[in-house]
Amino acid sequence: MQKHLILLFGLVFPLISQAAPKADYWAMWDAHNPDSQATFTHHSWQVLLDKYLQPQGQHTLFNYAAVTEADKATLDHYIGMLTKRDPRTLSKDEQYAYWVNLYNAVTVTLILDAYPVSSITKLGGLFSFGPWDDDVVTVAGEALTLNDIEHRILRPLWQDPRTHYAVNCASLGCPNLQPQAFQADTLDAQLEQAAYTFINSDKGVSQQGNQWQLSSIYEWFETDFGGSEQGVITHINQYRDIKLPKDARLDYDYDWTLNQLAD
Repeated sequence: MQKHLILLFGLVFPLISQAAPKADYWAMWDAHNPDSQATFTHHSWQVLLDKYLQPQGQHTLFNYAAVTEADKATLDHYIGMLTKRDPRTLSKDEQYAYWVNLYNAVTVTLILDAYPVSSITKLGGLFSFGPWDDDVVTVAGEALTLNDIEHRILRPLWQDPRTHYAVNCASLGCPNLQPQAFQADTLDAQLEQAAYTFINSDKGVSQQGNQWQLSSIYEWFETDFGGSEQGVITHINQYRDIKLPKDARLDYDYDWTLNQLAD
């Protein structure tokens, strides 16, 4: 998330904009081992998804309130297992699954640590719009933020717009936290399904009278979807059952409410 400064009562405060960071190539992570046979099952993460993630309408909701201390410890152990491994020793597909699962697992941990909370945007420092710029893990000796993982590793190294359907920000407006942990051997199918599901949901694309309301993801990250509104429409029509007209009038919205399963 981008920050700007405003002057209020003689003091300088950051004004938080919902315009997302640009992809910022981090050369350190641009290495992989194509001969690596190492794999992760991501079994611990899958067990927690099976136990606490539940579909409800167009959303998958996480039952944060029900997570036990033992399962919190399991999640911490899973994240620790990932961060002890240098992903640059892995194959490209194993790396991608590694980073996406790490991002999503850390996000759930951040919510659990702060729960109850109404929105992930309430996390972070006093004037922060969420925790995305906070150091959350250390991998290969480097302290990383969630923004590092998404915008300095996943987006610039893979240049795949479907990444936006894979990483989850614990919000109702976000593409769903996927019910299956990402795996290298099923990666393309999982990304295709995630894209299809989101684009055919009302929170992804919906018609509002003479306008089409799109997720703000397509405005924030327009550069990843062809660099223009026409590029966004072309991308969406690759997956959407009901196609958008080429001259569609677009509007954007996003719901930051926590993706929690209500009692």
